Amino acid sequence: MYAVIMAGGKGTRVKDLEPNLPKPMIRICDKPVLLYQIESLRNSGITDIVLVIGYLGDVIKDYFKNGKEFGVNITYISEDTPLGTAGSLYYLRDRKDENFILVFGDVLFDVDFERFIKFHHSYNSYITLLVHPNSHPFDSDVLIVDNKKVLDILSKNEPRNFYFKNLVNSGVYCINKKVLDYIKEPKKLDLEKDIISHFMSEKLVYAFRSTEYVKDMGTPDRIKQVESDLKLGLVHSKNLKNKQKCIFVDRDGTLNQATDYVRSLDEFKLYDGVVDAIKRINESGYLVICITNQPVIARGECSRNIVEKMHLKLEMELGKVGAYLDDLVYCPHHPDKGFIGEIESLKIDCDCRKPRTGMIDKMVRKYNIDVNQSWFIGDMTTDIKTGKNANMKTILVLTGFAGKDKKYLDKPDFKAKDLSEAVDIILKGRK
Repeated sequence: MYAVIMAGGKGTRVKDLEPNLPKPMIRICDKPVLLYQIESLRNSGITDIVLVIGYLGDVIKDYFKNGKEFGVNITYISEDTPLGTAGSLYYLRDRKDENFILVFGDVLFDVDFERFIKFHHSYNSYITLLVHPNSHPFDSDVLIVDNKKVLDILSKNEPRNFYFKNLVNSGVYCINKKVLDYIKEPKKLDLEKDIISHFMSEKLVYAFRSTEYVKDMGTPDRIKQVESDLKLGLVHSKNLKNKQKCIFVDRDGTLNQATDYVRSLDEFKLYDGVVDAIKRINESGYLVICITNQPVIARGECSRNIVEKMHLKLEMELGKVGAYLDDLVYCPHHPDKGFIGEIESLKIDCDCRKPRTGMIDKMVRKYNIDVNQSWFIGDMTTDIKTGKNANMKTILVLTGFAGKDKKYLDKPDFKAKDLSEAVDIILKGRK
C-alpha cells in the first residue's frame, strides 16, 4: 500500500509564522510537520509516498528529494492549477495498488496504520475515515454513523436542535482504487462534497474509531497546542501500537444522578463536577471509557432508543466545555425473567454484564489497554468487583448507591466522595 499526502496548502491562517514556507513545512519542535507524517507512515511499513505539491512546492522537493534519506520512496504530483482536495487523485488511476492512505499536510498524527488498514479490509470499504470525538463538537462537522457505516455529515453551519454524537472526521483516510474510477478528469473537486458524499449514499463509507493523536495544526493556537503535546510525549504515546492506560467509569450513580436505573431522558442529569473531571482525564494521557449495565432495556422499562439518547445527551453536556468520552459501552441484557413487557431475546446470561468483564475485554482489544495501569470507578460493589475481575485498581465513589448495594464483598483500593475526588486520587496520587 502507498500513501498520498496533500501538501499543496498555502497556510493563509499561519503564513505570518513562516511566510516563505508552504504549510506542511512549518516546523514544530524543530521538525517539519510533513516529516512527522512520513515517519508515522514509515513506522507502519508504508514507504511508497506520493506528495501532491503546489504553492512553494520546490521547498518540499528540495528538502525531501526522492525520500531515500528518510527511509521512503517519494514521487510528486505538481499542481500548476489548484485541483481542490480531490482533483489530483485522477493522476493515481493507473497505479495497480488496490488501496491507498490519504492524508492532508496540515494534520499532525501518529497512527498505527496497520490496525486502520485491517479494519478497512475487513469491511470491504471503499472509503474509510479515521474518526474520533473532539473538544469542540458544536463548531465542527459531525458524522452520523450506524453500525460503522457513515450515513451523513452534519455541517457545523447547520442548526442542530437535537442531541448528536460527538464524532468527527480526523482527515486520515484509506481509499479503494475503485473510487478513482469516479474521477473522470483532473478538475477541481472537493473530497467530502464531491467524492465521499457520493459513496456515502451508496453505503460504502465506513468509520474507524480511534483514540490516536490526529490534530489539525492550521492555526497559530493549534500549533502551540501540538507543540506542547509533542514535548509532553502525548503524540507518540497515543499510537495504538503502545499500551494505553484507561480510567473506566460507571454511568448511573457515578456520572449521572441516580439511586436506581434511569428510565427517561428527563431523569438523566449529571452530578456537579463530572464534566470538569472528565476534561481533566482527557488532558492527562489516560483514556476515559464509560462501562454501564442497562437491564432496563431487557426488562422492557426503557427502549434502547431512549438509552442511546441519554448517551447523546451525555456527550453534548461534556462537549459544552471541551470534554469527551473516548468510548461508551453498555450491556442491554438481564438474566432474570418475569418482568412485564420484557424482551425475551435479551433475557440471557451474557458475558458483558458487570461484574463480568466482556465490555472491558472488548475495549482492551480495541484500544490496546494495559489493565495493570488502568482504573475502574463506580458507586456499587458490582463496579468494584468488575474492576477486580479485570485486574484493575478500583475507586468507590460515595454518590449514587455509595456501595450500599452490598452485592459483593470486594473492597475498593480507595474511596472518594465523588468522581472529581476520584480523578484527583489517580492524577495527583492522593491517598
